This record gives sequence, C-alpha cells and structure tokens, in this order.
Amino acid sequence: MNQIAVLVIIRRDFASRYYKNLSQYEPFNLTLVTDINDALEVLSNPDTPIDVLVLDNALDRSTEFISEVRHKSPRLLIVLVDEEADFAIPGNADELTTTPFVNDDLVRKINRLMSDRRLETLRADTIPHVRDFAKRLRKAAGEIGKQQAAVSACRDLGYDYVAFYRMESVNPIKVTLKAQDGAAAIQAVAPKQATPEDVIGWVAQMGETKVVSPQDELNHPLVKRGRLGAAAVAAVGLTNRYGVLVACRDQPGTITEQDVMLLELVSAQLAAVVSKEG
Repeated sequence: MNQIAVLVIIRRDFASRYYKNLSQYEPFNLTLVTDINDALEVLSNPDTPIDVLVLDNALDRSTEFISEVRHKSPRLLIVLVDEEADFAIPGNADELTTTPFVNDDLVRKINRLMSDRRLETLRADTIPHVRDFAKRLRKAAGEIGKQQAAVSACRDLGYDYVAFYRMESVNPIKVTLKAQDGAAAIQAVAPKQATPEDVIGWVAQMGETKVVSPQDELNHPLVKRGRLGAAAVAAVGLTNRYGVLVACRDQPGTITEQDVMLLELVSAQLAAVVSKEG
C-alpha cells in the first residue's frame, strides 16, 4: 500500500499514546503536534503534503481550525477525535471517532477515507470493474471461493498471471500460495511459499504495495528470472494481514499507477469481506 501522510493534532497528555498506537502501522507517515499553530505550519509546507488530518476536538479553536483548513485545503481528509463523548457528529470533518483505538477504529476510518479517495481518482472506465468484483465476491462461496474470485477478477483487468498467497503465520513468517490463474507453464513454476527475501514476503510483513521489474533487487522470483516482465504486489488486510495479491504482466513497464490503485481496491474489498465472515 502507498504511504499515507497523517498529521495528528492532539493534547500533550495524549501524545505518547497516539504515537505508540499509530506509529506501529507501517503505511502511515506520521507527524504529531500538540498545538494548532504548529499544525498550520506543517500544512503550509509544500514539501510535506498531508493526506489525512486527525484532530482532537478538545483543543481550543478546533471548530474554527477545521473551517480554516477546509478553506485553504478543500481536498484534505479530516478525522475528528472526541474520546470524552458517548456520541458526537463530525460537523465539517469527514469522519469522527469516539473510540480511536478500540478495534483499530481510527486506522480503519483513515483507510476507508483513503480508499474512497483513490476510487474518486480512478478513470471512469475502471469503476465497473470494481463494482463487478464486489458482486463476484458476494456470490463466491467460502474462503477459497473468495480467494479464487479475487484472482480471476485481477486476471480480467489485463494481467497475464495472478496469484493469492495466504498469511499463515507472522513469526516465523509463512505465506502460502492458495489460488492462481494464468498460463499453465507459469503456474507450474510459481513459488508455493514466499520468503522474507522476496517481494511477496516483504509485502506480507510491511503492508506496502510494490511494483517490480527484472532489474530490481527486491523481486518476484519469476520476474527476476525473466519469465515475467513486471509484478504488482499488494497486501490484503492492513491492520490484520490476511494475505498478498500478486498481479503480473509479461512485458516490463506495463503496470501503471492506475493499475496499482485498482489492485489495492480489490485487495481492500477482499480483506473487508473476509474479516466480516471471520
């Protein structure tokens, strides 16, 4: 998954708890401040663009601050935090949490906002693929059926070979091939398990999407050997890692940023469906 630049503005007494919880999540590029003026300075720096702003509702001028930020940065995603309320409304924020670290509520809401934002930026002709995949997932029976549905959906996006690897254990890392689709010759030689040294194992551990070509040091074994030209590897499940989707093409340099965004959306939908069934 791509890095998400998160700016957290929180009371000083809460700062260490927020840093401890959020810094463990690898895709977050975290900046934490305890003063609104410091936050304005960060937001005004063009060298440090922010994707998501997390704001403590108990800070002075929080409402005015949101209005000011909305005027200057209308595309900035804002999550309001109010741990002292049983119920609250987000107001001009995009989301609100009263229990940020219960069931990873804050992380989940940030991920959902970013997923929606990525969907907004996709080309119009890709949206039907996302909707079609959601329908196929709902119809697929059981865990194996959903894994195969995800693989087949990615193949329909123009990939020559697609595989899903299930995360069996974290320590030691064990990531096992469970579903694949593509030429029989490629399926026969595809790695049955990932290692910490290859890109599949790396993504399983780090949760960050990687695109690789034959010359890359961190690589897919078949791309490294020239059997395939390029691979995009995305984590399925972020806070609770479920597995990894690997989508490959025969020709190098043919996986675009749009392709990566769509693969991440497919991965997120698969993770969401599996987590509900679990």
